[in-house]
Amino acid sequence: MSVTSATPRPNPDDLLVLLAVGRTGRYTAAADELGINHTTISRRIATLEQALGGRVLTRGAGGWELTDLGREAFTAAEAVENAVRTITSEADGSRLLEGVVRMSATDGFSAYLASPAIARVQRDHPKVTVEIITATRRASIQRSSLDIEVVVGKPQVRRAEAIALGDYTLGLYAAREYLARNGNPATIADLAAHPLVYFIDSMLQVDDLDLASSFAVAMRESITSTNVFVHVEATRAAAGIGLLPCFMADLHPDLVRVLPERIAVRLTYWLVTRPETRRRAEVAAVVNAIREYVAAQQPKLIGAQHYS
Repeated sequence: MSVTSATPRPNPDDLLVLLAVGRTGRYTAAADELGINHTTISRRIATLEQALGGRVLTRGAGGWELTDLGREAFTAAEAVENAVRTITSEADGSRLLEGVVRMSATDGFSAYLASPAIARVQRDHPKVTVEIITATRRASIQRSSLDIEVVVGKPQVRRAEAIALGDYTLGLYAAREYLARNGNPATIADLAAHPLVYFIDSMLQVDDLDLASSFAVAMRESITSTNVFVHVEATRAAAGIGLLPCFMADLHPDLVRVLPERIAVRLTYWLVTRPETRRRAEVAAVVNAIREYVAAQQPKLIGAQHYS
């Protein structure tokens, strides 16, 4: 009598390795997350593919992407992860969240919006760690190792969800010292006599921010930087008139809004996340906290209505 060998079952540990690679898009990032080496990641994926009888990952321009079979295995891996986390619930039965959430956002958003929102998450879930990379750029079109990206302007992305968080306003500001020495512009034409503090034109990657200063083509450049905190401090130091986010500039009583009725550039923050990362409870918690905090801050983001 012949004996037919049983079909090999995928190892749950191998599924969890796929989970990490599927979320980060990179073997190295998955290895760092799991505390194992790159070679082990590769071997585990090969073993999983042998058990499943097909490829679970394919190389894309932005990293490793899940195949159709890989997406099925990824869903199974999420079930394994959720089962493990159920065992580690709090005494009151609430879900214990833990893990690393990686996000990128602009400097100002990271400091004044993301940080306080994330702090609220960590008060309830101290084992959640959030890594914030500050960058003013477009959303990644291809796969990236980020769980969340916050960008300015509506992004064009594939296999990802883009959520409008809320609007904010850029306005012209000057230090009281600067205006006392150089006069307060009364018209847009008067701006030609003043230097502008803003982004470095040749390095600006965001179309909406590039177009924001189109009214100021006659203004000569003063101090320019890729960092909005430099814009604020250079303007406070009387280096020129700065085109600044109102929610940052309005915090400083030594700054005065210039031509508020004429210059108010409305922009929108967008949040980008992929479905497979959004299903992670810790990522969903951070996303929800950011959305709620930004909504509550809308009056400040749009800009104060009193000027002196």
